[in-house]
Amino acid sequence: MEIKIMLEEAEEGGFTVHVPSLPGCISQGDTLEEAINNIKEAIELYLDDGPEDIPVKGKIMNIEI
Repeated sequence: MEIKIMLEEAEEGGFTVHVPSLPGCISQGDTLEEAINNIKEAIELYLDDGPEDIPVKGKIMNIEI
């Protein structure tokens, strides 16, 4: 399964990461690798009832500015 995540560098250091298609699915880590590993675990817990329960709201797009 492939899912889009959004990573942001925190001002105080480390990274915050969330999954736009899974409301409330958010994690963090001191390093990029730790943040990605943590969000993978959070996604697994979120989807514990099965991937068919993923809410579909909106659309994520890349735009050029």
